[in-house]
Amino acid sequence: MSANPIPLERRIGQLVKRLIGAPDLPAFSRSTAEFLEDEGLVNVLVGWHIAAPVAEFHDESLIGEGDHELAQRAWKANGWSVDEARHRIACVIYSDPGHYEFGVVCDGSDDSRPRIEELAELLGPLAETMFEKCHVSDSMQQLAHSEQLQSALFTIADMASSQMDLVDMLHELHILVGRFMYAENFYIALYDEQQDSLRFIYLKDTTDPTVRDANEFIPMSVMKGGLTWHVIRDGKPLMGTLDEIDAQLERPARDIGIDCFDWLGVPAIVGDVVRGVLVVQSYVERPRYTPADKALLTYVGSHIVTAVDRKLAREELERRVAQRTEELEHSVRLQKALFRIAELSHTARNLDAFYGAVHQVIGEFFDARNFYIAMLSQDGKMLNFPYFVDQFDTTPKSRPVGLGITEYGLRYGKPLKLDMRDPGDSAMLEDLHRRGEVKLSGKQSLAWLGVPLVVDERVVGLLAVQSYVEDVSFTERDRDILTFISYQIVNGLERQRAASALLNAYGDLERRVDERTAELSEQIEVRERIEQRLKHQVLHDSLTGLPNRAYLRDQLARAMAQHKREPGCDFAVLFIDLDRFKVINDSVGHLVGDALLKEVARRLSRCARSGRDMVARLGGDEFAIYMEVDGTDGSVRMAQRILDALSEPVRIEGKELFTGASVGIAMYASHYTSPEEILRDADIAMYRAKAGGRHRFELFDSLLHEQALSLLEVESDLRRGVTRHEFIPYFQPIVRLLDASIVGYEALMRWNHPDKGVLAPGVFLHVAEASGMMETLDWQIFERAMRVIPELLEPGQYVNLNFSPRHFRSPEIDVRFLDLIATCGVSPRQVRIEVTEGALLENPDQITAVFRRLHNSGVEIALDDFGTGYSSLSYLHRFSMHTLKIDRSFVCDLHANEERSTTAVVHAIMALAKSQRMEVVAEGIETSEQREALMALGCELGQGFYFARPQSLAAILASRQQD
Repeated sequence: MSANPIPLERRIGQLVKRLIGAPDLPAFSRSTAEFLEDEGLVNVLVGWHIAAPVAEFHDESLIGEGDHELAQRAWKANGWSVDEARHRIACVIYSDPGHYEFGVVCDGSDDSRPRIEELAELLGPLAETMFEKCHVSDSMQQLAHSEQLQSALFTIADMASSQMDLVDMLHELHILVGRFMYAENFYIALYDEQQDSLRFIYLKDTTDPTVRDANEFIPMSVMKGGLTWHVIRDGKPLMGTLDEIDAQLERPARDIGIDCFDWLGVPAIVGDVVRGVLVVQSYVERPRYTPADKALLTYVGSHIVTAVDRKLAREELERRVAQRTEELEHSVRLQKALFRIAELSHTARNLDAFYGAVHQVIGEFFDARNFYIAMLSQDGKMLNFPYFVDQFDTTPKSRPVGLGITEYGLRYGKPLKLDMRDPGDSAMLEDLHRRGEVKLSGKQSLAWLGVPLVVDERVVGLLAVQSYVEDVSFTERDRDILTFISYQIVNGLERQRAASALLNAYGDLERRVDERTAELSEQIEVRERIEQRLKHQVLHDSLTGLPNRAYLRDQLARAMAQHKREPGCDFAVLFIDLDRFKVINDSVGHLVGDALLKEVARRLSRCARSGRDMVARLGGDEFAIYMEVDGTDGSVRMAQRILDALSEPVRIEGKELFTGASVGIAMYASHYTSPEEILRDADIAMYRAKAGGRHRFELFDSLLHEQALSLLEVESDLRRGVTRHEFIPYFQPIVRLLDASIVGYEALMRWNHPDKGVLAPGVFLHVAEASGMMETLDWQIFERAMRVIPELLEPGQYVNLNFSPRHFRSPEIDVRFLDLIATCGVSPRQVRIEVTEGALLENPDQITAVFRRLHNSGVEIALDDFGTGYSSLSYLHRFSMHTLKIDRSFVCDLHANEERSTTAVVHAIMALAKSQRMEVVAEGIETSEQREALMALGCELGQGFYFARPQSLAAILASRQQD
């Protein structure tokens, strides 16, 4: 260590001034090394690292073998490490673990440690201050960069909504990107997914002479293999030299354009869709693009493309508005012209004045200097020219119909546009001339447009314009305009001709008027009688002669209007539905059913008060009565009279028929706004009466209204639940009663409601049945249950699926079910279906065929709730059932060692099943006594809460893991 004559305090002051003034860490480290060498240390290396595994040193050329490892050991060993073999020592001057490390490596040994530690203690606060200074500087730079980026995004958004046109906006976007990175060569390409093509809406390149039309869509097949193509197809950025980018791709990129020194392209992704690509590149050696540049361009790119999309959409909207405005203005002009022609047809003094005015109107829309009208004679043999204006020709004389272009237009019978400069039209005329269909004569026009005049589907003449100069031709719009005008001209001609004919016929008309007046008077009387009969038919039921629904609705509307004028005029509606009418109709035939409806109509009419009540038939077996009331008592008495009247038997064709009725009553209230509302509430009350036992009446009240709303809410929730697949299967095991071992499961429907949790079927099943959603719910459960069979079942086990009766209305239900089994990849032996006896009644022949095909495919059938329905032995034999399930109502009363009526029933079911060689499963077992009683009767299988409640698949699998 060399002696230093400068006092320590002064040296420290100079050190602080020199180190604190260092602009960055490398300069600080060099100054630190100089200070330590001045203090006598030899072969000094000052190093640091900031959140990086490898240290940096102030002079890389001084690093000796093992110095890196020595520094690492010091940082890991509490700041100190010695290499005795090399006589090198490492000391940590300042450390913030995980963030900063600053230290020195120099020649020395353990004897040098006190001096080095003394210097390290002196330099530690200075190093800490320097690190804080660097951290603050970095934070300020990041903040400035963030503010600059935020400002750029605001600028992009402002440009998108400004009046700046697209070209200027793209130029400003280029300048904006150039603030953040080298972007002298920059392009933006938008990708159209439908056309699979690129549109280079902006391209600035200092070297590549390739020019791209901003409105040209280039197919991706043309760009295939290029760097831009790869960015679009992969949806990932590419950066680096061409060789580096090739190494990132599965196969080398195709060369398109001029090779560059450095290339950076990023996809512009909006949502999940690649909308385009932004590319910057350099052709000269310069600092390379960095990951920060890539991240920045990726971030800004989506905003740029969004802004471009908005600008394009706005320009497209403006273009369409301008086009639509032009079309509207054109339509207004055309409409005015048509009105003028229509007016001229009335005001023109003669046809010559009318034709001249029409010519003037046509000339307002396109070049019509050469215009003529050709008309056929009544016999169609002569061609006349009542109006003819031409630059090179005078009005031609009438001539026999020949082979001119005018005659061809008349024969063609549709608008015809010809341009002799068009090779196709020219070739067509030559072909017509060669075939002898057209003979051209006189001075030939360069463009010709003709539109036939058609009266009663017969061509009577032709409008034509023609041009002899190169700069005039006719368009499709001109053809349409002339076609529109032709309609008005025909009308005008007809009016002009009709005017003269009218004068001739006027005298004859007056004579005939008197004769016709007498005839019309007689016809009017007949028509009034017919109208009265038709009106009665429209407003009355054809079978019973009663007013129909439309008539009742009109009556209710009048009554509601009267009640608003006179609040004391109250009324009620009674909704009547016959009980058991469908059974009668199906059993004795429709003719007897119609006779019954007529008798019901007569009895209801006898119950009504003449002049105050109205009986109507709404359709089928539904009737309604409108009645004026002073309170609910009158409507209740009317309902009772109806029930009494319909309780008497009806004799029709020697048969004595009994029917009843369910009656719903709705009293008018001020909250009703339409007849349909009061009919709806009366209908709800009727269904309440039917559900309460039939042949009774119910008065609609607020409770019924709330129940109806609740039912509607449940139905709406059901429809949303079906769409969101909220219905899941719960599984209840079927076990051997002897040892409770599981042989299978029954899949039971549950609703996993997002707000109410898991709901049992009793909450929603009746609504599903009524709304027709039951089949959809069942198929969701079928599919979900089959999907989990591999997880749920162990070898030899099966799952029972419940089929509602509606499924068997389809004759190919088995095909769909077996297709689902195959799709889910399960064995038919693992699936069984359960049906109730009611499902077998509707179409037994069809169901027999379905069951046979299912059985042949390996799917077995179980008859559910046996003993509660018909319990017919013929059903068991005919439908080849595999399993009988004893209803829980028989199981709940069973007790061990006790003889009860239910015991005899179960014993009989067991004997019946044994005779048919069927398997028996008892449902609803909840106690050990019930289990023992069933075993004593010979039942081997059962299910119920005693063994397990229905559980989700997750709960079943969790319980297996615990076992």
